[in-house]
Amino acid sequence: MAKTVVPIVSERQEQAERRRAQVLSLPVPLNGEIRTENDSLVDRRHRPLRDIRISVTDHCNFRCRYCMPKEKFDSHHQFLTHTELLTFDEITRLVRIFVKLGVQKVRLTGGEPTLRKHLSELIARLKKIPRADGRPLDIAMTTNATLLERMAGELKAAGLDRVTVSLDAVDETIFQSINDVGFPAKKVLDGIWAARDAGLPVKVNTVLKKGMNEGEIIPLVEAFRHTGVVLRFIEYMDAGTANGWRMDDVLPSATVVERINAVYPLEPLDPNYRGETAARWRFKDGGGEIGFISSVTQAFCKDCTRARLSVEGGLFLCLFADRGYDLRTMLRGGATDQEIEEAISLIWCSRNDNYSEIRHSGGNPDRQRIEMQYIGG
Repeated sequence: MAKTVVPIVSERQEQAERRRAQVLSLPVPLNGEIRTENDSLVDRRHRPLRDIRISVTDHCNFRCRYCMPKEKFDSHHQFLTHTELLTFDEITRLVRIFVKLGVQKVRLTGGEPTLRKHLSELIARLKKIPRADGRPLDIAMTTNATLLERMAGELKAAGLDRVTVSLDAVDETIFQSINDVGFPAKKVLDGIWAARDAGLPVKVNTVLKKGMNEGEIIPLVEAFRHTGVVLRFIEYMDAGTANGWRMDDVLPSATVVERINAVYPLEPLDPNYRGETAARWRFKDGGGEIGFISSVTQAFCKDCTRARLSVEGGLFLCLFADRGYDLRTMLRGGATDQEIEEAISLIWCSRNDNYSEIRHSGGNPDRQRIEMQYIGG
């Protein structure tokens, strides 16, 4: 089921074909073994499949330097056409299959997911899918909040359970420099408060990079203490290859905890569940909860229960994957649900990914990586 590369006639087409060949080049492993533990599908490291992150568009209206820098994603960049994206029918069908295999949570990502037309319709359709235990499917979304102020009520009514907003600074000069399109932080904050007021639990994700926004740590903490919004600091990661990642740019979470604790004393909390990405802390004075996602310095591969579905139907087993498995061809080629379910089972059970652990132990996995906006963060 490898994707055929067509003759190249322009730089834009070459760029697009190079990406598509990377995304959809691996066939389903037909000689694998399906393994279960405690009635759960498990991979080679005994990790169950619990979460699926779905990128609904590769478009984004920001050009953040650490994700989609203008130098790599300029006006000549070839984005996918609408017919290349998975349709809502196809996404819904795949989610039903994933739920049968144990998935409990769906996160809609991008690019910027609110740029996908009629997103609330997709959410409403997914919300009708019951989990295997009969409980409602948990549906979350990650967004830059540029459209959230006007969409929050509609998304909540459709069935969205919670939202995560990316915000890397509250200082206007710094934030507008990071998003590189001059979008104001105030409008992102307006979207956050609108989501909270609509009844959506809100988390805020901040990627910290040395020399970029480390001076924003305390101002961000002060912006969200006592608001009910959970702030989470994320170590700068080498997701994709366009951002020119270097280890020297990483600000370790332990250092961030020390800086905050010196001003607002913290104490640790237990995780909510196995595989939770953020280490949880709370302010001793009752100011709320805060989290730290430390993929670089404290790799958590051993408990990772997440798979990712790209905008064009590629199934990826790791944020740092170099290739994916083509489910779109099966969807559009007449495969039955049972055949797709078996294929996904074989793919998951063959999974052995532990990129962050290899990096953390001093290894250097030298490979190309899919850019984050195609498979979601």
